Amino acid sequence: MAYDAPFARCSRRQLLTMVASAVATGPLHAQLQAGSANRPVRVVVPFAPGGATDVIARVLGERMAQDFSQPVLVENKTGAAGLLAGEAVVRSVPDGTTLLLGSTSSMLSNKYLYKKAAYDPLVDLKPLTRVCAASIVMVVHSAAPVRNMQEFMAWIKERKSKFSYGSYGIGSQAQLVGAMLSDMAGADMVHVAYRGEAPMVQGMLTGEIQVSTGSVLSIKPHIDSGKLRPLAVTGLLRMPLLPDMPTFEQAGYQGDALNIGGWLGIAGPKDLPDATAKRWAEIINRAVASRQVTARIIAAGFIPLNTDTPEGTARLWAQEGPVWQRMFQRAGIEPT
Repeated sequence: MAYDAPFARCSRRQLLTMVASAVATGPLHAQLQAGSANRPVRVVVPFAPGGATDVIARVLGERMAQDFSQPVLVENKTGAAGLLAGEAVVRSVPDGTTLLLGSTSSMLSNKYLYKKAAYDPLVDLKPLTRVCAASIVMVVHSAAPVRNMQEFMAWIKERKSKFSYGSYGIGSQAQLVGAMLSDMAGADMVHVAYRGEAPMVQGMLTGEIQVSTGSVLSIKPHIDSGKLRPLAVTGLLRMPLLPDMPTFEQAGYQGDALNIGGWLGIAGPKDLPDATAKRWAEIINRAVASRQVTARIIAAGFIPLNTDTPEGTARLWAQEGPVWQRMFQRAGIEPT
């Protein structure tokens, strides 16, 4: 008979192996706990609607839903530096229907900034994969007499104690970059912490500060207009939107705050089954690799990543955690 021809030459053991393989690689909802497959998946985002992370979460969720064959909804839960969103996921049922899409700060480095956090991201979250690298770019005003990092370092060293550098918040990588460069040059630059990137960029444009570091999405329009001049980017990869801009390492400067790269990643609660975590990672990585999501990630100023596994992501988090702790200690940032 035609319908059983493909299995006619299979032994019982081979047939069982094929069935087991199909279960392991089949639709994700077949692996979720009983009764949960009819619920839509929530992707909790610790940022307000309309921002780059929110936009990426929504386009990513649409693409994930195609593989999952069920709705994937984005839920914005802001407040407490991302801790509220993380707590919502940590307290959720570990059935694969509640995930967290957050940044390095909300999913890792906050551990070293807040003593009274309700959870430990390295213990209470199960990493799935990273979505993109989120490096930041250092800029000076176009009127500054410097065009590269060597000239910048000589400039701030010569005019010691006469410069201020801005950041988008206490404990941000922007603060850590400025503090490290100030120490390297012996420049004694003053840190000015703003409440977000928008006021920080405005401070650059009005001359309140002489140097700052922030996202390409916020800063590139002013680079394009000629008002701000980029000097280097953090991390080990050049940015697609600034392909001619060297990393700090390529410019000749090494240091944790300069060479480490931020990222956006996805995690679930700690008791999420390994098989479910693996399947979600596969679905997310395929979504990131799609033309639509890749284009949106690049347009937001990030670098797409689509090869991480849950095990590899967990190792990365464990390795990077002490690095962030060390950077905070060196910058004199005490946990509150």
